[in-house]
Amino acid sequence: MAFNRKKMKQIYIKTLGMVVVMTLLGSCKKFVDYNPHEDFVVTDQDYLKSEDDYRTMVISAYTPLQWLNQVTVIGDIASDNSVAGGESASDVVPLQQIDDFTLTAVNSTLEDLWKVSYEGVNRANYLFQYKDKNPAGQAVNFNGKDALYGEVYFLRAYYYFTLVKMWGDVPFFVDKRLNLTDSRSLQRSPKAQVYAQIEQDLNAAIAALPTVQAQKGRITKYAAQGLLGKVYLYEGKFTQASTVLEPIITANAFTLVNDYASIYLAAGENGPESVFEIQYTNGSPYYNWGGATRGQGNYSVQQNGIRGISGSAAMPFAAGWSTNLPTQNLASAYSAGDQRKDITAFDIEAYKNAHPEYAITYKVAPYKNTGLYNGKYLPRKGESSGQIELNYLNNFRIMRYSEVLLMAAEALNRGGGDDGKALGYLNQVRRRAFKDTNHDVTASGTALKQAIWDERRLELAMDGDRFFDLVRTGQAAAKLAGFQAGKHELFPIPQQEVTISGLTQNAGY
Repeated sequence: MAFNRKKMKQIYIKTLGMVVVMTLLGSCKKFVDYNPHEDFVVTDQDYLKSEDDYRTMVISAYTPLQWLNQVTVIGDIASDNSVAGGESASDVVPLQQIDDFTLTAVNSTLEDLWKVSYEGVNRANYLFQYKDKNPAGQAVNFNGKDALYGEVYFLRAYYYFTLVKMWGDVPFFVDKRLNLTDSRSLQRSPKAQVYAQIEQDLNAAIAALPTVQAQKGRITKYAAQGLLGKVYLYEGKFTQASTVLEPIITANAFTLVNDYASIYLAAGENGPESVFEIQYTNGSPYYNWGGATRGQGNYSVQQNGIRGISGSAAMPFAAGWSTNLPTQNLASAYSAGDQRKDITAFDIEAYKNAHPEYAITYKVAPYKNTGLYNGKYLPRKGESSGQIELNYLNNFRIMRYSEVLLMAAEALNRGGGDDGKALGYLNQVRRRAFKDTNHDVTASGTALKQAIWDERRLELAMDGDRFFDLVRTGQAAAKLAGFQAGKHELFPIPQQEVTISGLTQNAGY
């Protein structure tokens, strides 16, 4: 059966209400003679009684992935790839602060991402809390339960990886969902401890997951292997990274798509190069501006759009807010003939001149204008519904096969492995980009390492990796204006968490 994202979203909404009820119950002191049905129609005693209940709750654990869309935006805005843009210096202030390295512990975007990540952890932990027996103490067994829990292991690892790469040492818990009392007593755990759990969860996911899922968009063994390989790179465990990434390549399960730009079209979603994507859809119209990032659609698409663009009926683009603007620095990094440049650093004026039949008009981005736009995730006509700005269907391409090749190349090179094989993986990516072998890299050692890092920028630009790559490879201070070593490698812990839970703050904030 195809992955029905509309149905998934409906399930998310229903399940979220149940999770809220169950969380409230978990923080209440129950008396011996108290029956929760006196106050609640559905309680945790009524749920997780069947296979369908478990499968529905797992879908609920996927939901916060959609709400993390600003992590991708931040990954480029905090780097040399893009600027916050927008209408003025007072527009999207949280992103302006991140762009300018003037951020403080009071930043609504960062606070939201912290909360969303822990919502994801909480939902996964609830499922683990009742994996063997449901809240009523009953065992619910069914075929495929272990594989289903493989998805939950991956999801918890993904949420914790988001937390640790953004904030370093973070509150850590795995045995149950967090309630109000717990939140006031938990302190930050060393990131090494968090990484150890991420590794453990991903290894459990790899052991349980199938290589192919019947529903497109669901997590596979390859996605878990790819994420574990990436985690190992962040930890500097290059031999382990090579060991887990190599089987993805030798399985011959993925191919590089010939036309790079086509990957980012609606027709290119979950394609032959896709290892893992966060799924979005416009099937159930959403209208809630108060929860802009909480709909089923990808809010960041509207952010990327060209301000005030209009033209003939055949002109494909819809208007947006001109934020997350690619820099000229990024555009200049591409060599002549590199097919990735036009879609990554989309030049609207050049496009307008090339297509006079569209009669395009648009407004220049008012603030930090670069003349360039994120063509990978531009809003297009007919790809939204309801409140148009909130419902774009574009999936985030979180991991593609090209990244697996580049990660494997880096792991081999930095782990003292086969530089020849590393070159082969790197040049596969470059040959797709240039459609020839004339641009093959021939370096080795340190020069090859830098070539791989530079290629990651070109291949993954505007996909949300650049800032985190610069930090993990030690290049950030040299490449980012305003970056302070010893401070900006991590984001500030949200002030609300410092005040309420007594968490220590990251250095410099």
